[in-house]
Amino acid sequence: MDHVKLRQILAQWVEFTKKSVAKRVANMLNGEQFGGRKRSSFYYDLWNIKYLSKFKWDDLTEEIAYKNAIREQKLTLEISAAKRERDFYLAKVDQSRALSSIEERINKKLKVQKESGTNSELTVSQQMKKVFRQFPQKQPVTDNTVQSKPRLSKDILAGVFGGS
Repeated sequence: MDHVKLRQILAQWVEFTKKSVAKRVANMLNGEQFGGRKRSSFYYDLWNIKYLSKFKWDDLTEEIAYKNAIREQKLTLEISAAKRERDFYLAKVDQSRALSSIEERINKKLKVQKESGTNSELTVSQQMKKVFRQFPQKQPVTDNTVQSKPRLSKDILAGVFGGS
């Protein structure tokens, strides 16, 4: 892991005042060993230096700006997704609290009714059914290919074949 970080750090740009000095340094250092002591994990690493002819600093700054913009967009997307998850979770927590408070009120009401001696017609489970919404499910599609084929009406067939 440290090896990868070092390589990423060493991808630097160096600017020289004279073109001839830059070419000479690039040729001299390219392929040379730069690792320090023999026991170092970087001992056998080599310089990879290249002289870039016709290079403009604007090209480098544009590329860096483009990468930063992409990184910012990814971060924004990740943050918005995390916010959506958080909001969904908090909404479900609030819904759960509301339902539990409703259940507590129903239980308290039943307890008061039992103590007062009046028998309620509805039990807790029946009263809770009033609270929860039940959404009807759609019927599954059958695999009968004969039934699913569209049929031509007799009017259309009569119009095509001239029958009455």
